[in-house]
Amino acid sequence: MKKSIFFAGILLMAVSFVFCLGCKSGESKTMSLFEENSEAWFVDGDSKWEFVNNELIGIADSTSGFIITNDRYRNFELSLEFQPDSTINSGVFVQCALPEMSAEDCHELNIWDLHPNQDFRTGSIVTKVKPYEIVETLNVWNTYKAITKEGNIQVYVNDVLTSSIEKDTLMEGHIGLQAMGNGTIKFRNIKLKKITD
Repeated sequence: MKKSIFFAGILLMAVSFVFCLGCKSGESKTMSLFEENSEAWFVDGDSKWEFVNNELIGIADSTSGFIITNDRYRNFELSLEFQPDSTINSGVFVQCALPEMSAEDCHELNIWDLHPNQDFRTGSIVTKVKPYEIVETLNVWNTYKAITKEGNIQVYVNDVLTSSIEKDTLMEGHIGLQAMGNGTIKFRNIKLKKITD
């Protein structure tokens, strides 16, 4: 009996060790944003939002609308997948001091390949930084990644660095997704990992 207890204790220690491999003090776990039936976000505006097969779909019909986090975030890596049609005006808004989405009081990471002003096309930070590279995204799944830390932000589309800002005053805020004009935008796998060091 004592041997069984001893070996059980050894096994428990071994399992704990395996699960803690790679753990670091203060390491942050990745969380999902905009999950279905969650109370962690709200809808603002007239566009329609729905979940279909684990995809968040924004539909605009001469409308403007957003889905916005209740919480504010500082120093993080945000990653998501998006699929825009050819007519939608969409975007990802980060570091909005108030739960009100605007290009002036947020960083608006645009999703609009056919923007009339190509300085504001997909990959730009609208009104602030035009895209370094042209990345085509229409009607296929793409990735967006934003890394923010103490006023710095780097933006990647399909792993290509498309824009960045250093030492900005926007450091913390809400996160929002946009569906505006006419058309459909799909999002999935929306993940946020806090940067703690």
